[in-house]
Amino acid sequence: MKYSLVIAAAAIALAFGTSSAQAASCDPGKAGYDLTAEEAEKVYDCLKQSLVDGYKKGNKRWIPKEIVDDYRNWALVTKFPAAPGFHGGRFLMTYVNAVGADTYMEYKEEDVVVPSGTLIAKESFSVSDEGKVRKGPLFIMQKVDKGKSPKTNDWYYMMVAPNGAPLAVNVYKACSECHMENFGHQGELGYPTPDARVHKN
Repeated sequence: MKYSLVIAAAAIALAFGTSSAQAASCDPGKAGYDLTAEEAEKVYDCLKQSLVDGYKKGNKRWIPKEIVDDYRNWALVTKFPAAPGFHGGRFLMTYVNAVGADTYMEYKEEDVVVPSGTLIAKESFSVSDEGKVRKGPLFIMQKVDKGKSPKTNDWYYMMVAPNGAPLAVNVYKACSECHMENFGHQGELGYPTPDARVHKN
């Protein structure tokens, strides 16, 4: 595991590990790594409304409220919750706004040019070895104008806790370094696993 990924996982665990709300009624009763795609989708269907309701709660402070309010109207680019990997081993459901959806759904591995104004939102949840579900944060990426944030290759990273609170973490260490090191060849885009991807018509 690469060093920046270790840092990212540790930072995410510290920020969210004890604050994610328990969702006992959605527990699958088996470990997350044993879930089939259909079983993971069933967990998500159970959590779906409570996730978005939680993310929308409260004052978003530095995070644009309209992003959190609107992301469910964007293109859903995952057929089912993508298997755990990055983002602290959480299952992810990914939404991309109209500005970037076509580019994103090409799933190019090289020379990806993401339009300024692209927004990506990733809902998350985890399932413990004991089969217990925990709601996870909403991870947000925003592509800004060239030169606006050169340290992060012009991506802004934001996170919203399951209770709606904006999370103040070092997004450069927890997000940007990991994305640049592991996905820099594809414009910092960490795509869903191939079997979970939705493709353009």
